[in-house]
Amino acid sequence: MEWIPIVLVTFKVLVLGTGMFFAIKWHYDQGKKPDEERRAVLRAAGKVAAVFVLSALVLGLATFVLIRVLGLEWMLGSSF
Repeated sequence: MEWIPIVLVTFKVLVLGTGMFFAIKWHYDQGKKPDEERRAVLRAAGKVAAVFVLSALVLGLATFVLIRVLGLEWMLGSSF
């Protein structure tokens, strides 16, 4: 019973140490990637953001038009 904490703490240190080693190695390897791959990821993220903003604007306009068509202007708080 006295050896269980020694074994478990040793196991925990080994597992966490191995995990930290591979995490640091992965981040180091990510920093060495070519700039073209990073640019491609940023370009894709920009396209996704642009599509999101455009779809939000279209949804807002469609909602406004639907409110006007159904005559629910009173819900907006003021008449347009």
